Amino acid sequence: MSAMSSRRVILLLALVALALASSADARGKGYRRGNTTVTYDGRSLIINGKRELLFSGSIHYPRSTVEMWPDLIRKAKAGGLNVIQTYVFWNLHEPVQGQWDFKGNKDVVKFIKLIGENQMYVTLRVGPFIQAEWNHGGLPYWLREVPNIIFRSNNEPFKHHMEIYVKKVIGMMQKEKLFASQGGPIILAQIENEYNHVQLAYRKLGDQYVQWAGNMAVGLKVGVPWIMCKQTDAPDPIINACNGRHCGDTFAGPNRPYKPTIWTENWTAQYRVWGDPPSQRSAEDISFSIARFFAKNGTLANYYMYHGGTNFGRTSSIFTTTRYYDEAPLDEFGLQREPKWGHLRDVHAAIRLCKRPLLKGNPSTQILSNGIDARVYEIPGTKVCAAFLTNNDTKEGHVAEFRGKNYFLPPKSISILPDCKTVVYNTDTIVAQHNARSFVPSRVNTHLSWQMYSEAIPDTSSIPEDSEIPKELYLLNKDTTDYAWYTTSIKLSSSDLSTRIDIKPVLRVASLGHVMHAFVNGKYIGSGHGSHVEKSFILQAPIELKAGHNTLSLLAMTVGLPDSGAYMEHRFAGPRQVTILGLNTGTLDLTSNGWGHKVGLEGEKLHLFNQAGTHRVKWTPVKVPGAALTWYKTYFHTPEGHDPVAIRLRGLGKGMAWVNGNSLGRYWNNFVSPLLKPTQSEFHVPRSFIKQGENLLVVLAEDGGSPDKIQILTVNRDTICSSISEFNPPNIKSWARKNNKLQAVVEDVQAKAHLKCTSGKKIVAIEFASFGNPEGYCGDFSYGKCSSPVTKKVVEQYCLGKVECQVPISRSLFDKKGDGCPGITKTLSIQAKCSY
Repeated sequence: MSAMSSRRVILLLALVALALASSADARGKGYRRGNTTVTYDGRSLIINGKRELLFSGSIHYPRSTVEMWPDLIRKAKAGGLNVIQTYVFWNLHEPVQGQWDFKGNKDVVKFIKLIGENQMYVTLRVGPFIQAEWNHGGLPYWLREVPNIIFRSNNEPFKHHMEIYVKKVIGMMQKEKLFASQGGPIILAQIENEYNHVQLAYRKLGDQYVQWAGNMAVGLKVGVPWIMCKQTDAPDPIINACNGRHCGDTFAGPNRPYKPTIWTENWTAQYRVWGDPPSQRSAEDISFSIARFFAKNGTLANYYMYHGGTNFGRTSSIFTTTRYYDEAPLDEFGLQREPKWGHLRDVHAAIRLCKRPLLKGNPSTQILSNGIDARVYEIPGTKVCAAFLTNNDTKEGHVAEFRGKNYFLPPKSISILPDCKTVVYNTDTIVAQHNARSFVPSRVNTHLSWQMYSEAIPDTSSIPEDSEIPKELYLLNKDTTDYAWYTTSIKLSSSDLSTRIDIKPVLRVASLGHVMHAFVNGKYIGSGHGSHVEKSFILQAPIELKAGHNTLSLLAMTVGLPDSGAYMEHRFAGPRQVTILGLNTGTLDLTSNGWGHKVGLEGEKLHLFNQAGTHRVKWTPVKVPGAALTWYKTYFHTPEGHDPVAIRLRGLGKGMAWVNGNSLGRYWNNFVSPLLKPTQSEFHVPRSFIKQGENLLVVLAEDGGSPDKIQILTVNRDTICSSISEFNPPNIKSWARKNNKLQAVVEDVQAKAHLKCTSGKKIVAIEFASFGNPEGYCGDFSYGKCSSPVTKKVVEQYCLGKVECQVPISRSLFDKKGDGCPGITKTLSIQAKCSY
């Protein structure tokens, strides 16, 4: 071969290598799998001819920031998920008819592409109604004003606009080739949402509507199956799915035998409304529900929510808090809530070890004893077998005999045996680590210097009469603000007023909701509010009136729009009757007295919450607690480190807060729970809202108070813990299925305490360690009646200075100096501190 030929060959090989490298790189970064077929039968979804077990979690793109998305998706995948579910939020994207917005954290296409780049699938819940504790259930306000419209019914105006919206969303997805049939990550799409709840209210029109909606969706030919959740009459070929906490036992099943069993919402806790106490659901209960569902022919289960996030601005629905599903596996700040995140990761791994028998085996059920059953999947003629042993007794543990062996089952638990012999996981026995969340005052923001500006209280001179009676609040505000002023005036003579100092007139306002502040002659006299259960209320307060001209100014407020129920377009809010009691001349009805109206606060229109707007008014130093409707501003430094940031709003009652013009949402400290504590005190400030240097914080205080107790905080879960009994099963990572057999992949298959810091931090201290019978929980452990004196020293040897560590549960390791309590099952409890 000539030198020239050799050079050509070398060049050609180099070009081929470069092309292959580029192709490999593209495959690594991209999500294109080639066109994917998604079908189903009565056993499972079938992706490219292969049956799949699908573990899904809801993460809503507008409830976090673009900068947070990659980390949330990565943590979801690390938690064992292979699907992300999200709604599409119509009112977010089309707040004004015909004006679409998909920028920033509204960029649903970018969000879906990121999921695909992480080699995960997507379930797209198009709606248009989503509920989701989202303002107006996702329906744009302007729909209310379409003539003759009836939401979610066989109503031509509604169907017209709904179809435009659905085709807009589907068209975007198809243009970007995001459906699996085009090589994208979307494997399922949902039309409508939980319609069975309201269908009966519309009678025949409801039955007709759900059939129309289903047929319209199927006609769009997206190339993937459509689903409807909680819709028993979902038209073919649409799959009806379950919502709830225990769909493995409560779901009646698909409405046709050739449809798979799908769970669209397994609630990881409960969303909260103002006035609620904390909401909890244990990791043990969730994992039980997941194991039960897949043991009973389930193919896809979705956690609602896997990350709840934040209802920024005014996006939360009626009386719903700004923080959303904080008790999910990823908390509001995107931090892993342990042991929920880890215990669910482990149940996913355990079920995956059963994948082959689950999807290809024959199912059978054995009753082992009263309240105890075994669900078994076996492939005939092979030794491929998996079993789920269930103890349904909620109070007592039991020993069950299965295939010649005894198994102890804790109360209300399921043991998973991927080979019908070996317990690799029990839903009630947590092997995953625990953690505790800490809010730490920012070291660079210990002293905030505040200034204030008071909103002027309008009267009839600035808001002239424009209606005989008070206008309806939703119609007045059109969902552009929470606030609207109502003003009227009365003229009294001295004979109208009592001469006794112990008798004062009383203002009584009957309102359809949601909140109201009242002012008489410019003086704040009180407020009233409804609740999520009962929106209407009556405000009553004694007032000072004078002979002559008197003005009454009412500031009526919404706290989100309704998000559920039938005939949502016919909900109303605002004052419906206004009277003054206790006058010498009797009760005075002001309802038809003639009223003036003004939408919004002056500070909103001046944009006092951003840097440019702050220069439009004169601010004064804060010397005393402000009156009602006071704006406060301060500047804070960029908080140290990289941990999430929060603001603790104390000392104020109700209002809204902004950082650098970005709304953090509503706060409401004086609507306390039955535990006499605010429902939410800390508010998430995404790092992307914060710039280097000085940052503007503006707080609107509707009912006065002082800002001097407000704190800038960083948030971490650096307190990590493990609490493992010596009879716990080993970590699920100890096992793998190879050549259709369950095999150990570690040398010492035994229970161990596993600890791991996140974000590159290391274990810098062991704050508690006890091998014996310790008590308490992560963040609040205490010693029991006995504890090995060498526990802390042993744990430090295994863990100090490491990102992660494993500590064996061994009496020979801890009881070298004698056993203080030999007759008990011992537990190793550790609390460690992570830091950089």
